[in-house]
Amino acid sequence: MSSPKVLFGFHAVGVRLKTAPQSIIEVYFDPARRDARMRQFVDKVNEVGVRLIEADGIRLAKLCGGHGHQGVCARVQALAQVHSLDELLENLEAANAALPVDQRTQPLILVLDGVTDPHNLGACLRVADGAGVHAVIAPKDHAAGINATVAKVASGAAETVPYFMVTNLARTLNELKERNIWIIGTSDAATHTLYQADLTAAVALVLGAEGDGMRQLTAKTCDQLVSIPMRGAVESLNVSVASGVCLYEAVRQRTQAQPKA
Repeated sequence: MSSPKVLFGFHAVGVRLKTAPQSIIEVYFDPARRDARMRQFVDKVNEVGVRLIEADGIRLAKLCGGHGHQGVCARVQALAQVHSLDELLENLEAANAALPVDQRTQPLILVLDGVTDPHNLGACLRVADGAGVHAVIAPKDHAAGINATVAKVASGAAETVPYFMVTNLARTLNELKERNIWIIGTSDAATHTLYQADLTAAVALVLGAEGDGMRQLTAKTCDQLVSIPMRGAVESLNVSVASGVCLYEAVRQRTQAQPKA
């Protein structure tokens, strides 16, 4: 069994309380905070029967490695995860095979190339969860990993969205192509916009870090490059905002493409 880890912040701990309370070892809270949000949180912890421990702000900061804990943190056991991207896609293919064609779920994958800031990664995971993304992929040597800051910013999505760090991103993208997943990258230099792309089929959306964008090899591996129209003075969007724009365009297209009841 893997070592326990720490979650902190109302969202991150609250999602674990909701989805897997049996995995929580203990919850710490600051009794000096007596507002309605804290009272509701404490009531929920007591309701599910998790051990509750009082801790002042200094102790919480030591547990969490910082002061952004909002007065709550938890020691938890790691949840069982899908072990590989191949396993996840094979499970999805098997589930689809049992359904009529018009009820099947096309893979939607977010690929982040060069996103090293944990706050950006956490925000990307949060929007990925909201859009129903099946997995987020990043290179091992050029990306942020999951840590307590990512988990807090993700507001629970670090627990629900599979995040795979791969040794060779270009090779992984080519393996996705072999599964008939279309690779669409974002680039300011693209001649077509996001809104001209078909996102209803199996697709992986590739975004680079703000400023640098995708690496050259990643861009060359994409099947298609698209841009996000920029109408104002700024030249680019934060990667988490761009992820939201791209993913929810996919959600919009897929919702419209669904057969009417």
